[in-house]
Amino acid sequence: MDVAPPSIDEQTVFRLLFTAYPDALLLVDASGQIVMANPAAAELLGYAIEELTGLSVDELVPDAIRPRHAAYRSAYARAPRARPMGTRTELVAKRRDGTQVMVEIALSPLQEQGLPYVVAAVRGIEGYPRVQQALQRARYSDRVAQFGRLAVDSRDPQQLLDEAPRVAADTLRVPHAAVYLLAPHRLHFTLASGVGLLPALGVGMQVPNSEDSLPGHMVASGREALVADAEHRPTFQVAAPYREAGLTSALAVPLTDRGQTIGVLAVRGGPQASFGDEELRFLQALASLVATGLQRARSDEALNHAQRLESVGQLTGGIAHDFNNLLTVISGNLQAMLEVPAVVRDPALQQMVGAAAKASRRAAELTEKLLAFSRRQVLQPSCIDIGRLVHSLADMLRRTLDQRIRIEVMLPDDDGLHCLADRTQLESALLNVAINARDAMPDGGTLTFTAQVVDKLPEGVAQPEQAAPGTRYVAVAMRDTGSGMSEAVTERAFEPFFTTKEAGRGTGLGLSTVYGFVTQSRGAVALQSAPGRGTTVTVYLPQPLAAGRPDGPAKTASSVPPGLRVLVVEDELEVRAVTTRLLAAIGCDVTACATAEEALALLERGPRAQPFDLLLTDIALGRGMRGTALARQAGERWPALKVLLMSGYSTEMLDMPARWPLLRKPYSRDALAQALCDALH
Repeated sequence: MDVAPPSIDEQTVFRLLFTAYPDALLLVDASGQIVMANPAAAELLGYAIEELTGLSVDELVPDAIRPRHAAYRSAYARAPRARPMGTRTELVAKRRDGTQVMVEIALSPLQEQGLPYVVAAVRGIEGYPRVQQALQRARYSDRVAQFGRLAVDSRDPQQLLDEAPRVAADTLRVPHAAVYLLAPHRLHFTLASGVGLLPALGVGMQVPNSEDSLPGHMVASGREALVADAEHRPTFQVAAPYREAGLTSALAVPLTDRGQTIGVLAVRGGPQASFGDEELRFLQALASLVATGLQRARSDEALNHAQRLESVGQLTGGIAHDFNNLLTVISGNLQAMLEVPAVVRDPALQQMVGAAAKASRRAAELTEKLLAFSRRQVLQPSCIDIGRLVHSLADMLRRTLDQRIRIEVMLPDDDGLHCLADRTQLESALLNVAINARDAMPDGGTLTFTAQVVDKLPEGVAQPEQAAPGTRYVAVAMRDTGSGMSEAVTERAFEPFFTTKEAGRGTGLGLSTVYGFVTQSRGAVALQSAPGRGTTVTVYLPQPLAAGRPDGPAKTASSVPPGLRVLVVEDELEVRAVTTRLLAAIGCDVTACATAEEALALLERGPRAQPFDLLLTDIALGRGMRGTALARQAGERWPALKVLLMSGYSTEMLDMPARWPLLRKPYSRDALAQALCDALH
């Protein structure tokens, strides 16, 4: 027998509905006061029901938008209308504790029913997936913006490296984040910073650049890594400490500089960690800011390095001319003293004069090295047969280096290894590298020379300034099996005066002069080294754009014709006297003057113009006409007159026309004689 439900009056039904309704319901009067509230409203807004009753709805509006809400409510009271849920989603309610919650609100006016109230239905929407995604995107964007401000303001790259893992771990709510930087030789990564690092995997740890490691896999693949569960990913190995800690999921993105990977930003989480497109975009944005900061720091360092180099060059150039003039006087007089009968008869005096001459030569070499590093030396490039030069150098090294050091030469059979460079300076550069290799192999080892032609420079090698389009290079590599260098030493290897040798065993100018010479020759130099793995120095020199005849072996001294009439133009009295004395010792008929104007007058004097066979002039001649201008005028008026320039260094030398040979100060009598023969022939 069916039982009829108990009769319920309409008012009770409405009260029950109001109480049981799942959304928050507020009954608000014309003044904005809450007359009634249901339990859902109390739960959503954090009030007790009796606290909501009599409360102004303005109290539920965040302070920042309260004036705007009051104006809206006043306008709505004048023309109330129904507003369904979902028509405005960008609304925020203020809870009792001051926190905020995103809501949707529906308004139902009861004025047409004769009641001066409005029913507000309020629904919290933060649980909606689309809202959660929007909030998450907003949070990611906000954290990226905050980190971006740090990247702009900070000049310390280490601050960015330290902060990036913290931001990544906190934002993505994972326990572990780290930055790995790829070493210059690209053999391994160094763990530069991180949060949640495991005891066995600390900052400074090296990770091999191999495909079975997470960062190495990224370099090999050239893209990001998104791993749902590394335990079941055979592509690369997961270190046992990570597996034991339950960090089996990972997301990693590369740090790139000019399209080349320089590091990795990685986060790790447990099996429950969820990494999707939003997380990937966030981490990519963070990595881009870190890479930009590192690039800026490297650019700043390169600028500072260039400024230091320019300062060294200006200082060296400023003193080189006067310094070498002084050395010319010293060395010239010492050479003359060695032939004085009293010195010839006294071995002790010979030893003292010889030691002084040796010291003057070392002083001249030091100045030359400084000019080489600062790229202010005068180069006389020619087409060089690299095969012939390397074999000649290797033969010399076999005779002079420790016999426990084996010298190997591995060159292709073809004869296309021709480069454009200054032969003397190239030999000096390769010898500097060989000496460094010798010092790195105190117990013996192998020094291997290789060479090949390359169409372009490899990635990571700085492109030469003013390189001609289509330039090909000869790559000359010298590889030793010595102790190798640490990453910190490798980064500073080309700095002037930097040396790891004990005091008195090196100036720190060996590799810096190689750098200066190669750079000035419009080439490049690369250094690869690691502790225990030896060192490879590769010099890239441009090939001649047009076919040229390679230089032969180094020239041998020739005899100067007896009675050669030489006009010497030198503004420094002491240098002029020394040069005159050396020329007379060679057998020349010498006339000397101090200025170019005097020289022109002497050339025009006599029954026949040009009573001289050769003009030997300094480039810098005080305040008068320069030596190059004198040579130009003399050559035009007396084509048969041979010209030989000399200088201790001046900025004019850098733009000196190649048609005139150059004698560098200080010089010996043999070097002077050879220069005279070169100028004559």
